Amino acid sequence: MTKKKAASDKTTAELEGADKTGPDVSIMDACIAHAKEVKATQLELIKSKDYDFAPEFRDMTIQLYLFGVMWKFAENLGSAEDARELAFAALAEFFVQERMPQQKVAKRIEFLRKMSKIEEDHNALAVAIGYESEPGDNSLAEVFDHYVDDTQVSGAFWRLYDRGRKIMLYGGLAIAFLVIWFVTLFMPGNTTIAILASGLIAAAIFVIPVFLIGIFIYRTKIKKAKQAS
Repeated sequence: MTKKKAASDKTTAELEGADKTGPDVSIMDACIAHAKEVKATQLELIKSKDYDFAPEFRDMTIQLYLFGVMWKFAENLGSAEDARELAFAALAEFFVQERMPQQKVAKRIEFLRKMSKIEEDHNALAVAIGYESEPGDNSLAEVFDHYVDDTQVSGAFWRLYDRGRKIMLYGGLAIAFLVIWFVTLFMPGNTTIAILASGLIAAAIFVIPVFLIGIFIYRTKIKKAKQAS
């Protein structure tokens, strides 16, 4: 009798738990479906604008925008109290469904959580506009239009950075290899540590000037952009 009662109590508790979690799960699924629809629509609307942004900035902006969209959608479905957290949970599941590696999802959500707020605890622009967006409007374009003249997030600037990074990496490795090869072949008798040190020093002599030139170009471009604005 006691076992039957315990089993009955357990079943009742599970049903109550299902009643509590069920609505949140269905709301989260609805948020994800809505976000996918909004994303497809908005990306189609901005396709003709040919925005040229750094890939990381573009992805982050779209994700923050979709977070705002899901936040408002969750509120409209009756989850006003925890709609923000529910939207983050939905966004995480959204990433999983888009085949983002599981280990990256938590880090990405943590990053977006930080970027979703700016000074004085205000929402980031992409979040705010996503929250206020309406179906079929040009709200994502409105977000990107704010950054069209921002050199720091431009695609051209990102390509310059990426090119410089590759030059430093591969150039430094090539110089180090050549010096190690030269010392080993034409200057026998050196210790292994001395040979490796010569390679590292040669790589540093190449990398440091390239890095400084990159910093100079960066500051010059930023200065010109500020003067133009």
